[in-house]
Formats: sequence, C-alpha cells, structure tokens
Amino acid sequence: MKVVGLTGGIGSGKSTVAALLVARGAHLVDADLIVRELQEPGQPVFEAMVERFGAEIVGPDGTLDRQGVANVVFSDPEALAALNAIVHPAVGAEMVRRVKEHEGTDDVVVVDIPLLNVATSAIGMDGVLVVDVPVETQVARLVEFRGFPEADARARIGRQITREERLAGADFVIDNAGDQASLVAQVDAAWQWIATLPDGP
Repeated sequence: MKVVGLTGGIGSGKSTVAALLVARGAHLVDADLIVRELQEPGQPVFEAMVERFGAEIVGPDGTLDRQGVANVVFSDPEALAALNAIVHPAVGAEMVRRVKEHEGTDDVVVVDIPLLNVATSAIGMDGVLVVDVPVETQVARLVEFRGFPEADARARIGRQITREERLAGADFVIDNAGDQASLVAQVDAAWQWIATLPDGP
C-alpha cells in the first residue's frame, strides 16, 4: 500500500486532480465527503453539533444547514474551536479506518484533505502532493465558477493555511494555473512519481 496525501487551497482544482488520479487506479479517501457523511441526521457528530449550537443549524428538511453553521462559527473563534473539537477527531478516526482497509495490498490510496497536517501523523503518508495556483487565480475561479462575492472568496482563502505553508510540506507540486492538457500531463508525471515511492504498511 502507498498512501499519498493530496492537498490544495480552495479553488485550486484539487478535486479535479483527485478524479484524474482515481481514473489511473488510485483509491480515494475524501475528507470533505467523510465530513458530510458524519454530519447526516442521526449520526453522533450531527447530534453533538445540534446540542452545542442549537436548532438554528438545522434546515427545514431536518438536515444540517451548512450556511447556518458557517454563520455561527466563522465570526466566533470559540465556536469554531468547539466545532473542530466535535468534527475533527471523528473525521480523523474514519479516515484512518478507511486507509487501513487497504493494508497489505498494492493499492495506491490518495487521501484528499484540506488541512493535511491534521491527518499526516495519524495516517502516515508516503508522500504529499500539492495542487498549487496563485491566490489571485483562486479568487477568480471562486468568483467565476462558484458565484462567490470577491470579499467572501478572499475571506475563505484567508482562513486556510497559506500557499507558502502548503508548498513547504510538498513532495510533489502540480501547477494548475494552466490549461487542461498541462494538468493532465502533470498528473501523469505525479502518477509516475507515486510508483517510485516505497510501499508503506
């Protein structure tokens, strides 16, 4: 088994790279997807969040109102810390469980996570792949493709770790500021790099 961490800022195209790696045979462990699964009604994480933050974070259909959660926590550091204390340990444990399902195989497991440093020690990465774009490119994509107001886009980017911090932890960098052909060629190169990594457990 080879475990590769995949990270990149919002709007970097990390999800596109993840899909291209899966198309080449990788098995994906997606932190954002796990968060959504654990925040489904009836799940312990969901119940703990409602207990902590109240019914205002529950939508009319009984599911989590993600914008309602954002409204509560992003302007309140104490509330954000409380949310992270509920969500992060559960997500980390589930990610570790899903990676361990591949132990003893020849599988390539790509762990897609925004904050790679949170999970790196628990999971044990054989390499870290960073999808990199300039901040201004992130802003432009969030405004154009996701409809974010520019101020909101910049605020979201500002809440993530910096581009420099992300690159400092990279073993392989994909520059996604170019076109699709350039991206595919770099993913091919990344896949070849992954093949050279020593197997983990």
